[in-house]
Amino acid sequence: MNAELLNREFQYKAVRSSGPGGQHVNKTATKVEISFYIDASEALSDIEKERLKKKLASRISSEGVLTLQCGETRSQFRNKAIVLERMLTLLKDSLKVSKPRKKTKPSRNVIERRLQAKKTQALKKTNRKPPKID
Repeated sequence: MNAELLNREFQYKAVRSSGPGGQHVNKTATKVEISFYIDASEALSDIEKERLKKKLASRISSEGVLTLQCGETRSQFRNKAIVLERMLTLLKDSLKVSKPRKKTKPSRNVIERRLQAKKTQALKKTNRKPPKID
């Protein structure tokens, strides 16, 4: 994954942000949306595209577009920097191949300690009960 090539493929759009800010919000477009067409990307290999589609399936639209937005600050420039950083970290994290989990068994000592703790706890509980009168 080449961040420089990816940056050229991102499409930015500035829209009006909601929330507090008074009249400033109504007249400036500070919220930034970033879109990325995964299928049309030349910076990613076919394997990487498939991995992204699989891991980010819930975030990708039906057209195959991954969209993020940021309207945290009142500056369009800072919002653009924030959303670009988020997009790159999301893509990097999604492209990482996770190690397969190895099944392990607990050691004999661990099992014995757990059972002994259960017995002492049960004994403690039974000692708290009043004696039975038969």
